[in-house]
Order: sequence, then C-alpha cells, then structure tokens
Amino acid sequence: MSAIDFKVIKNDRDSAARLCSLTTPHGRIDTPIFMPVGTQATVKAMTPEELCEIGAQIILANTYHLYIRPGHKLMERMGGLHAFMHWDRPILTDSGGFQVFSLGELRKISEEGVRFQSHLDGSPHFISPENAVAIQEALGGDIIMCFDECPPYPAEYDYVRRSAELTTRWAGRCKEAKRRDDQALFGIVQGGMHRDLREQSANDLRALGFDGYALGGLSVGEEKGLMYEIMGYCAPFLPFDKPRYVMGIGAPEDLIEGINSGFDMFDCVMPTRNARNGMLFTANGSMNIKNALYAEDNSPIDGECACYVCKNYSRAYLRHLFRSGEILASRLNTWHNLYYYLSLMADARKAIAEDRFSQFRREFYAKRQELGTRG
Repeated sequence: MSAIDFKVIKNDRDSAARLCSLTTPHGRIDTPIFMPVGTQATVKAMTPEELCEIGAQIILANTYHLYIRPGHKLMERMGGLHAFMHWDRPILTDSGGFQVFSLGELRKISEEGVRFQSHLDGSPHFISPENAVAIQEALGGDIIMCFDECPPYPAEYDYVRRSAELTTRWAGRCKEAKRRDDQALFGIVQGGMHRDLREQSANDLRALGFDGYALGGLSVGEEKGLMYEIMGYCAPFLPFDKPRYVMGIGAPEDLIEGINSGFDMFDCVMPTRNARNGMLFTANGSMNIKNALYAEDNSPIDGECACYVCKNYSRAYLRHLFRSGEILASRLNTWHNLYYYLSLMADARKAIAEDRFSQFRREFYAKRQELGTRG
C-alpha cells in the first residue's frame, strides 16, 4: 500500500495540464506545485512560519548535503527532518544522485554505487542504492527518491544508454531496500535527450512499479526547446494515476511548459539563489535590483504582486540594501521570489480548474513579450 494518496481532480480541456491532490502523512498538497529547496534543512533566508505564510505546501531537502553534514544518523536521533527543522508539512528528499554527478572528478561510478570525496574536506564516501534509501529513511521525508545516475549533456549515445540501464537496476535495488511504509518512493526516468532511451527508461520503471515518477537529467546544459520537447514526449509514458515530477527545472516559463506537458511537481534553487544575487521575478519578466535605474524608484518590485515585500518596500530601498550588503536584502528578495513562484502555481491551478490554462499560458507569455525583460 502506498504511503500517499494521489487523485487527478480535473484535466484541462485544451492541454495536458491537470489539477491533482497528493496526500502525505504530513498533509495534503495541491498540484501543480513548486517545492522551495531547503538544501541543508533550511530554505535559505526564510523561517518555516514565513514559508507557510506565502503558501509553501512542501519543501525539498538534499540527501547528499545532509549526509555529509550533520549526518543522517544524527538527524534520526533528533527525530528526523520535520522535528529538526521545525517543519510540519510534507518534505521530499532527493537521492543525492545529481549532487554526486556534479562532483565530476571527485566521484567514481560502478555497478555497486558511487565512491566520492566530500566537497567540504575531501574525505572518502560511498553511496549505493541501498545506502541512499537508508539515509532517506533516517531523514524521514514523506517522499524519497531512487538513487540514479544523471548523465552529462552532451554525451555519447552508448554512455547515456548504459547510464539509463544502470539507473533502472539501481531503482530495482532501491525498491527492494525500502523498509518504511510511511514514505513514498519515486522512480527517476533518465535517458538524456534521446527519445528511445527515455521511453525505455519510463517503461522499465513502470514495470517495477513506484508511488510516483520523476524526470531527471534535464536543465543540465541543453537548450530550452529540447528540454520542453523531452518533457512533452515523456509525460504520456508515465502512469496517469501517479504523481509526475520534473526535477531541477526552475525558470517560470519552464514550470508553465512542464504543467502544459502534464507534470505536477517542480523544484529548483533559482528563486532563492537569484534572490541572493539581486535578480527578482515579476509578471513582466526578471529585473536586476542592482541596476542604477532603480536608485530613486519608489515603486514596488511588481505592481501586480500582493506579497509583503511589494506592499511595504520600494525598489530604491531594496537596491540600497543589496548594495550595502545587508542581510535583509536576501531575506526580502527571497520572500518576494518564492511568493511569485508559489502564486504562479496557485494561478495555474485556478486556470486549470476553470478550463482556461491555455489562455493563462498565452497571457503569461504576452505580458513578457509586451513589456520585455527589465534591467
């Protein structure tokens, strides 16, 4: 029996977009949904109470980073992630596969798993599919992910084929290793930018049977059009009655295209990382608050935004905070960016419920085309 209950509530009339509910041991999630990334058991610059206030229903935590520091066994002794970070809503933990991929020369992949050196101190470590599941069970997330290999882009066809086949074998081992009944396990579809390998990977994972299915290996350097093509191609191969998750894509237009293709869940560090670098998201595109253009601009970031920041602070003040190196700049910028992302998802859900997602999508792009990207 699955640890989650997933229901498709409504399909959009003119697209593959769908409105769903996903109930976990820590509460219900309405999809489509964006998951703020709490890499090290914190969404940078935000308290859990603030995340709830802006509408975060679920967050993502990173297995690799929490395994390295403070360690999954310590986390387990502290009552798991929920108790440790004071978050009582759902949590998804990724498997650490992408982070291990990003270590490059510091890791060595074999059939058994991955040997790697810590990015912090160079100490040697080994993660197998069985270890990845055990670590995530200790962390205690509501949804855990199979360990996978994320191939680079571009890569030779034969390498990507072998990588996808290894990911499938590892997925089978993850399923065998899973012990907790209160966590859902998602399989991860790989296959690079090759349609036949993606289809084979999806079919192999369906045969194994998982609580949900994710699309991995995107946003690794490929052009946007190819990313969208792969999303649209893969969605029909994933079970209709299970959650569909695209991992690590994060520009607002990426989310819109993912929803349009029939996916339900998304995550990315983009809104939080960009906030710390002074890049803010608005209905009309992005703006760089560092720009001298805003030095005496008394208007809010986005006149259409109802967030706390836009209600109370000017562009001029936010620019001043950023250029002065004030911590409050990261706090306020992050608040706004996450509010924008979560509101975009809420608006998309409303549009699907009202059979007008295609119109919503057109209007989303029209605003950007008409006014352009600023700063």
